[in-house]
Amino acid sequence: MKADGRTGGRAVGLVTAVLLSASPSVRLSAQDSARVSEAQTVLAPLVESYGVSSAEGPVRETVKRLLPAWAKSETDTAGNLWVRLGQGNPLVVFVAHMDEIGFRVTGVRDDGSLELEPRGGFIASLFEGQPALVHTDKGDVAGVFIPRDSGFTRHTPPPLRVDVGATSRAGAMAAGTRATGRSFDDRVGDAAQIIALRHLDRAALKHQVIFIWSVREEIGLEGAGVAAAALGTAPRRVHAIDTFVSADSPLELPNFAAAPIGAGAVARALDNSSVTPPAYVDSLLRLARAHGVAVQVGTTNGGNDGSLFTPYGVVDVALGWPLRYSHSPAEVIDLKDVASLADLVRAIAESW
Repeated sequence: MKADGRTGGRAVGLVTAVLLSASPSVRLSAQDSARVSEAQTVLAPLVESYGVSSAEGPVRETVKRLLPAWAKSETDTAGNLWVRLGQGNPLVVFVAHMDEIGFRVTGVRDDGSLELEPRGGFIASLFEGQPALVHTDKGDVAGVFIPRDSGFTRHTPPPLRVDVGATSRAGAMAAGTRATGRSFDDRVGDAAQIIALRHLDRAALKHQVIFIWSVREEIGLEGAGVAAAALGTAPRRVHAIDTFVSADSPLELPNFAAAPIGAGAVARALDNSSVTPPAYVDSLLRLARAHGVAVQVGTTNGGNDGSLFTPYGVVDVALGWPLRYSHSPAEVIDLKDVASLADLVRAIAESW
């Protein structure tokens, strides 16, 4: 029983219920219930597709199916999906990755359990006791991540609590637009690019724009590296769209990465891989205000695909949305932020 990380191989993804609320009680910026509903409609099939790093094929096919009919896509040798539109300079690139964290099966023990190799960086204990899905050439096989034996625990564990995405008692009691599931990193970015293309006024474009859905980001930005090398010094800006790992959770102090979920998209001014020049941050905020789009500014951990474009002299103006519990089976987002991010991507493409 051989396992690999290629499409059709035995990559392990998580089966976690995706709960997408569609009855917003609060408006944000230019977003209304129809815009939030669209964000849910586009995001749901992306999350329901599985694409552990090096096995992004199902996600790529879902992206292609969700694109507007006029969009002509192409797949490069790495597996990245491209959509080109507009003409002239400057060339602006958007990139969001299709892959998700997961595991590759490396062996089968005599007791029938599977040995695993992580694909991407995360805390393995978060997956103990969670349902698993093993992707094989003959079909998917259900399983469970085996929890450790807790029979000899010396300390009484604290009582369990449940986070429903709220920040107050009133918020927890009210119906909202929060969603939980695996792989929001970076299916939200994928969805934002799709929604932006659906609403884009192609006649308003003043220059060429390229949208890329990249592969193998979680294991080393590999797809972005191929795309960056192919484009070289041609682009003026790249907008990497990825998670803003937010401190907005009951577990963390808001002294770093403070960007509340539900308050709009985020300009990733600084992360572990790149720094956005302050003048570009200011220009982005002016553009957002002019289009009525809610945008936050913050610094966070993690890297982004755009950092591999910067050695060619391309400015990386990274974008994101606030996310709780990144790289876990129960990431939490607000659908209003998905709509806000899509509006921001569209405004950049048309007007910046």
